[in-house]
Amino acid sequence: MSSLQNGICTSEYSVTTITEIGFWILVEDKEYFVPFDEYPMFRDATVKQILNITFIPPAQLHWESLDIDIELQALENPEMFPMKFT
Repeated sequence: MSSLQNGICTSEYSVTTITEIGFWILVEDKEYFVPFDEYPMFRDATVKQILNITFIPPAQLHWESLDIDIELQALENPEMFPMKFT
């Protein structure tokens, strides 16, 4: 038996709220805030583009149409990731 084929992601995730200052993402039972000041590449994105999110286990968020990836740890502990997105 071989387990080379990737499984299906069973984690639940979704964008829950979008405001003028950023948006919230719910992953499993934890909510994360993505502020536009820290992630300005989302500022001009459409709602459809922001909602088109993929969760890549164990802890990466991906927006294919925007070519953006964010690690959940960067949202949990932004002080550990001093580089700014432009």
